[in-house]
Amino acid sequence: MELSVLNVIIVMLVCAMTAFMSHMGMAVFHDGIRPVIPEYIEGRMHRGEMASIAFGLSVGFIASVGIGNALVTNLLNPWLLFLATDIIGIAAPKKWLAPIFGALWGLICLTGIGGINAVLTGMPVDLISAMGDVGTYVVTGFALFPIVAIIMQFGMKTGVITALIVLVFRFSGPKFSTISADAWTMMVGVIALVVLCILKDVRKKEKTEDEDMNIFSERTARIRKNLPFLMIAGALIAVACNVHILAGSDVSMFDLSKAYAMTDSVAAQSLIKTVATNEFMRALSFIPLIATTAVTTGVYGVAGFTFIYVAGYICPNPIVAAIAGAVIIFVEVMLLGFIGKFLGHFPSMRDASDNIRSAMNTCVEFALLIGSTAACCTMGASTSAGAAGGFALGACIYLINEMTGRKIMRMAIGPIAAIATGVILNLTYLIGLTPLV
Repeated sequence: MELSVLNVIIVMLVCAMTAFMSHMGMAVFHDGIRPVIPEYIEGRMHRGEMASIAFGLSVGFIASVGIGNALVTNLLNPWLLFLATDIIGIAAPKKWLAPIFGALWGLICLTGIGGINAVLTGMPVDLISAMGDVGTYVVTGFALFPIVAIIMQFGMKTGVITALIVLVFRFSGPKFSTISADAWTMMVGVIALVVLCILKDVRKKEKTEDEDMNIFSERTARIRKNLPFLMIAGALIAVACNVHILAGSDVSMFDLSKAYAMTDSVAAQSLIKTVATNEFMRALSFIPLIATTAVTTGVYGVAGFTFIYVAGYICPNPIVAAIAGAVIIFVEVMLLGFIGKFLGHFPSMRDASDNIRSAMNTCVEFALLIGSTAACCTMGASTSAGAAGGFALGACIYLINEMTGRKIMRMAIGPIAAIATGVILNLTYLIGLTPLV
């Protein structure tokens, strides 16, 4: 990742724009935050409360997937940049402060990755390497949320049947396609949720009031009103991918890191094309989720359906990438109107949005807790305390939080417990209590 003036400007502009859109409720990166924003816009929630939720939903991803993958690949990623700008934008008290704080975050990320890596990996107990375990199951856990949402909305029997179908596709899908197991899990689960909602409304043959029928169209119109800002963000993100400083997902970042390090340009371009194909398949699997949450909330994703990543990888230069990114976002938003009109006839889809939010929280909380526990055990195993000692430290922190009224949200306590465990083990090493093994 080259630290040039151009790259610094691009990253600062990307983060400034995404933070501003987050503050204004136009778009966010985290799918779990999207359903919360209408609660604030419609006056049912304070900005401080929304910021607390955004922090709780995102801090674990930033600390694990974001920082960990950036240090490993030497590429910036959406979890590091956009989850943080979600929080920054929402928490900023004034709209003019949001882009300033966002730009500063981009500058810190681009210049600070090397320094952080040197400091943390230089500790006796390697905290950074172990923190990679925190995000091990996040993507897999997150992909299971449609099953939980279905159980919440349609009952245990339907949920179990759906889970069996999803697992069949999860295990068999990657054998005959380039789509990953997690992408198959989410794609089939979301499709099942949509189909069940439609079938329920068709069977009831409910006739909703015009006001209810138009709610999706109204929120889609809100997204269209913000289209110029969304297109600018799409152009900037595509450029960031094109100049080799941003990778769009875990599907692409590791292979992109290899490709950018290759001296054989032909082999590098071949690998980049493969990466672009995989990213395209991933984007297809995310369409149902992003489209559904967008038309039910009126809040879009900062990267849209994520096809702009593909454009960034394969376009010949930054100018073409910028044009392609803006056009892709334009087409996506125009198509949302048709989706909104379709969903306006199915009130169960509107009801599903709350279940989706709760299910996302439940699945990610569980995955982060498991991953954080693994990180604690990894750090403990490198000292005389042993894996059990690391587990005991992490568990103690978690249980204290639970028994004292959950001062820290469950979404954040796992990663925080893992970080605290690493710090404690380093301190006990310094006083000779837990020597390295």
